[in-house]
Amino acid sequence: MPSNDNDHRGLLPAGLADLLPPDATREARAIDIAIERFAAFGYERVKPPLVEFEESLLGGPGAALASQTFRLMDPVSQRMMGVRPDMTVQVARIAVTRLKHEPRPLRLSYGGNVIRVRGSALKPERQFAQVGTELIGVDSAEADAEAILLTIDALRAIGVGELTVDLNLPTLVAAVAAGLKQPAEALRKLRRALDRKDEGALAKAATDKKAADMFAGLLRAAGPADRGIAQLGKLKLPADAAAEAARLAEVVTLIQAAEPDLPLTIDPVEYRGLEYQTGVSFSVFALKGREELARGGRYSAGYPEDGVSEPATGFTLYMDAVLAASEPPLDRPRLYVEMGTPWRDAAPWQAKGYAVVRAVVAAPEPRAEAKRLRCSHALIDGEAVPL
Repeated sequence: MPSNDNDHRGLLPAGLADLLPPDATREARAIDIAIERFAAFGYERVKPPLVEFEESLLGGPGAALASQTFRLMDPVSQRMMGVRPDMTVQVARIAVTRLKHEPRPLRLSYGGNVIRVRGSALKPERQFAQVGTELIGVDSAEADAEAILLTIDALRAIGVGELTVDLNLPTLVAAVAAGLKQPAEALRKLRRALDRKDEGALAKAATDKKAADMFAGLLRAAGPADRGIAQLGKLKLPADAAAEAARLAEVVTLIQAAEPDLPLTIDPVEYRGLEYQTGVSFSVFALKGREELARGGRYSAGYPEDGVSEPATGFTLYMDAVLAASEPPLDRPRLYVEMGTPWRDAAPWQAKGYAVVRAVVAAPEPRAEAKRLRCSHALIDGEAVPL
């Protein structure tokens, strides 16, 4: 084999990678399975562009992703554009513009790649596939539960078992602070203490004992859903916060009715990574792994700055993590057929599940050639002979 001094061409920027066989095939199949499960529940697929004008991409909930967005100048319009770091904001744009006259609730699905300026310590990849749904135009516990249950359905269909759901209320802390009249500086310190799960720091950050006890109670509600919901019910939360806690309890009841054996936990003070969420939010994990498989929750679709906004909920599957947590499918057997075999003869073998690899150059030793091409079988005297 000739020497190759061109290997440096294969080097890619940090966080970017080629997806090779069989992983590329696995990802494509998993995306197809997920999209089909969404369609089975009435979700219709949309396909937004890879880049779009900056003011559309980074308006509304997209503003939270501004620091993660690659920007470039459009040579045609001379306007700034952004490469999508997330597809949720694009689907929301489609809903409130192109599909604004469609009846609500509007159910949309999507699948595609996104790219971000930088990865994180836990997720160094900068380009990855996102697949998910958005349920737009309705604000109800039933809609929140549907997003969670559809996530579970899709992951199981792909082949991920033993799932667990962690539920959050990212706006609850702010609602409690507002109801207890905690100033902005106190809220900042309270959030830092909550992030560290530090009750001692909570007591110092709050302006009075009532507030300190309330936030300590929120912190203690983290854990199994039934216990956490009961703990929240004991707290005399301000009106807005109490309404959020009641919605969370209703969603938990709906999920448990549909999936009584699905492990549910809650963390009512977690908000990091959920900056544009406006209500019940969630993450899904496999019990045997620590990587997040999916994330979703309630948000405002559209552009509040323009007076255009609709309630929405949805979720995204992170396909790299999903594939790592799922059982790989059995390899498709590869059947080598010699040059000159009629094209139509491939169909019966393909119907039996074989990938038919046709010879395009003459080979003196068909078996050796079949092995060289990574075939599991060779067509000899009309039979698929294992190699």
